[in-house]
Amino acid sequence: MITEEKRKVLELFAQGRRQYKIMQFQDALRYFGEALKVDQSDGPSKVYYLRCKHYIDNPPPEDWDGVFVMKTK
Repeated sequence: MITEEKRKVLELFAQGRRQYKIMQFQDALRYFGEALKVDQSDGPSKVYYLRCKHYIDNPPPEDWDGVFVMKTK
């Protein structure tokens, strides 16, 4: 059974992903940040939060397909 807390995190994460996919990184960052307020140990939200911060500073090309490419190890 999923707890109410986890359900909220999943809902916020899904909203964040929708914004991420359409390159609305500021909005996505807000959703992932809210998810982390509910559960600071949520790994997927942490990953996407950091990716949004990266893309805000380093926007992807217009034809971006949604794939994050690591440039360093």
